[in-house]
Amino acid sequence: MTIEVEQKALVTATFSRRMTVQLQQDNSVDARIKGKRLKPVCGDRVIVRPIPNEADWLITEVLPRDNELSRPNSRGQAEVLAANLTFLCVLVADPPQPDWFIVDRYLCAAELMQIAAAVIFNKLDIVPDGEALRDEMRVFNSIGYATVFCSAKSGENIRQVERLLSGQISIVVGQSGVGKSSLINRLVDDADQKTAAVSTASGEGRHTTVNSVMLQLADGGAVIDSPGVRDYAPATVSPGEVLTGFREIAEFGRSCRFANCHHLREPGCAVKTAVDEHAISARRYESYRRLLALSNRLAEKRPAR
Repeated sequence: MTIEVEQKALVTATFSRRMTVQLQQDNSVDARIKGKRLKPVCGDRVIVRPIPNEADWLITEVLPRDNELSRPNSRGQAEVLAANLTFLCVLVADPPQPDWFIVDRYLCAAELMQIAAAVIFNKLDIVPDGEALRDEMRVFNSIGYATVFCSAKSGENIRQVERLLSGQISIVVGQSGVGKSSLINRLVDDADQKTAAVSTASGEGRHTTVNSVMLQLADGGAVIDSPGVRDYAPATVSPGEVLTGFREIAEFGRSCRFANCHHLREPGCAVKTAVDEHAISARRYESYRRLLALSNRLAEKRPAR
């Protein structure tokens, strides 16, 4: 009798306490989680073993992560959304009206994970000719983030997006209704991700992706489709991490004459001077201030150790 042994696998889809994992032989199987303490997410490397007389496998261990994309839950604790990423793609559109502060917070998360990121504007086929919108995209480009205007519907500039994601383990994130699943359907043959239109009553997107799923790209690499959000913040960030998450503010901050300066009210602060001289976007600076205040509120909610 052949005795099956444990092996490594990759989590490629999550359905609450059930998963789909890819075994080393490249075949996918359904899996359950051993116990209540294990919390695998899409992108996790795990140890699995077959369950006798069943088709399911059992996840017995989550291997150490290179990084994790997380957000705070209602108790201020970290909820991990995906792991072991190499690229983060923030998708925006109009409609719904872009929330640039959410974009900033995703980019902050990418900086803290030490991975590359891009801001992609979808729905170019219906985009209003708004200079303010394009100004925001220019700001991201000026501080080193790749930016692309594309249309998942028409296919315009999709090849540029494909080149950004090629060979990466990426996640597509953004507000509900911006077209994340539509973009992935364009990027991945037979992806068949569910899509839904923006609610005309609220102007906000409807949530259509309930669970995260990883899909293979034709040019190599993989992309994770994730549920849409109406708000986002990286979890458990300290004031120093907030500063690290805004690369241009961190750069000017190195010239600040104050040690451990938070760049809020200190006189002669190099960052505040750069904002006044338009070397730093005033909106990005306000975003930094808001996330710094949020990090302090979240710290107050977390239970003392």
